[in-house]
Amino acid sequence: MTDQPQRITLRRPDDWHLHLRTGAMLKAVLPHSAAQLGRAIVMPNLAPPVVDTARAEIYRDEILAALPAGSHFRPLMTAYLTDGTDADDIEAGHAKGVFTAVKLYPAHATTNSAHGVTDFDKVAPVLDRMAKIGMPLLVHGEVTDQSVDIFDREAVFIDTVLPKLMGRHPDLKIVLEHITTEEGVAVVRQHGPGGKLAATITAHHLMINRSSIFVGGIRPHLYCLPIAKREKHRLALRAAATSGEPWFFFGTDSAPHPIGAKESACGCAGIYTAATAVELYAQVFDEEGALDKLEAFASLNGPAFYGLPVNESFITLEKSGLIVPDVLDVGGNIAVLPFRSGERLDWRLV
Repeated sequence: MTDQPQRITLRRPDDWHLHLRTGAMLKAVLPHSAAQLGRAIVMPNLAPPVVDTARAEIYRDEILAALPAGSHFRPLMTAYLTDGTDADDIEAGHAKGVFTAVKLYPAHATTNSAHGVTDFDKVAPVLDRMAKIGMPLLVHGEVTDQSVDIFDREAVFIDTVLPKLMGRHPDLKIVLEHITTEEGVAVVRQHGPGGKLAATITAHHLMINRSSIFVGGIRPHLYCLPIAKREKHRLALRAAATSGEPWFFFGTDSAPHPIGAKESACGCAGIYTAATAVELYAQVFDEEGALDKLEAFASLNGPAFYGLPVNESFITLEKSGLIVPDVLDVGGNIAVLPFRSGERLDWRLV
């Protein structure tokens, strides 16, 4: 008689930072997230970006139309904040249930962020309105000053920009997305108990450091923004994610790009983790001896911060392993390479 594989059952997780793209790419990647998740905060940095309620409704309808039959996955839409964003439109979109949050990209910080914020004075009225109605601001927390080293841009943002933002808008709920540093962990721990600051942590930043990008050569599929940092930062992120502290939660920043766009003279930033998102996090939590903390991180902390109910359904993971798919066929001779492709993970979704 053989021992049965270990199993754990969790309330269905949500992804509080997900890129779904549009068109054929959306149709290819969406089933992976829909199979695992109840909801996801959907990023608005399309081309053109989702800047108002009307565009968000069109994009939401496209996502819903692409869902597999019988899926109950719910996209939570975000508005792309620009210097010219209309506070009335944001409030109206939130009141209609279209917008869940607003995303702040400093101009040129990452993929399709050229329309991002250049002057915080210009967006102050929008942020004031958001604070009034309890609408969270999701922040890509990096400075874009080219004189600042790329590995220091998050720490400099936390030191110079974030205090001014929080000081000027003390009632605004802020999520520092995809934190990558000790400094990010520390500032969230400092302000998290006040209920106004939280952070998402990606699976890939829990698993790679900056040296990983250069193992055996340059590995473009491990290039992302914010870029992976030193090992000490990765360890700080793992300790934070598995701590059980309620101000840290699941946010993959899964960002699919065609293989050709990654393996080019100027490769795109982004790592596609959605194919095995829950399994990747389970791997980390198991390695840290913290499987008992996984449900809080994946399924409870995010809804609590956003003021939303938890999902009513559950998922089960089994420690029988899986091999991550080598490629995801998008169609039209386009393919995406998932994170850890061809490698074995210990856990699989049953």
